[in-house]
Amino acid sequence: MHYSETIQLKNGKNCELRNAEAADASAFLAYFMQCHGETDFLTTYPDETEHDLEKVAARLQASADSDTDIEILAFVDGKLAGSAGINKLRDRDKLRHRAEFGISILREYWGLGIGNVLTRACIDCARQAGFLQLELEAVSENNSAIRLYAKHGFVEYGRNPKGFRNRAGNWQELVLMRLEL
Repeated sequence: MHYSETIQLKNGKNCELRNAEAADASAFLAYFMQCHGETDFLTTYPDETEHDLEKVAARLQASADSDTDIEILAFVDGKLAGSAGINKLRDRDKLRHRAEFGISILREYWGLGIGNVLTRACIDCARQAGFLQLELEAVSENNSAIRLYAKHGFVEYGRNPKGFRNRAGNWQELVLMRLEL
C-alpha cells in the first residue's frame, strides 16, 4: 500500500507524510527512543525496542511492501515528528476483517494537526486494504488522544482497569475503542 501527502500544519509549516521504508530505520529508531521517553501513554519504554538497524529496516520495508499493513511517517523540516500505522490483527479467517491502529507524535509537535491527519490517513488505508474494523487501546488519562479518536468515529467498547502496569508499579486503565469501516 502506498501513501504520500503534504499538509500545512496549524503553525504554517509543511508536513510531509509518506510510507516508512528501510532507509528510514536510523531516523525511526532515534524518533522511537525520544517519543517513547516523553510520555507514559505508549505501550513500551525506549529500552524495550529492537535496536538492530537491519531488523528495523526489514520491518519497515515489509510494511512498505504489504498489501494490508502500513507505517506512515510525518516529517516537519526534514525531522521525523510522528508515526502511525495499521497492522492486520491475525491472518486467520475469523480475524482478517480486523486491524490495529497505533500512533505517536513527538511532544514538541503536539497540537499542530499531525495526529488528525495521520489518523485520517490510516483510516483511509484500512478501508483500501479491505478491513471492516479498526481497533486501538488508549490510556484513559490520555484525554486528547481519546477525543481525537472519537472525532474520527471510534467508539469505546470496554475498559481494562489493569491494562498497563508501569515500572513504578502503578496501574493504567486502557480504553478499548473500535471503528467500523
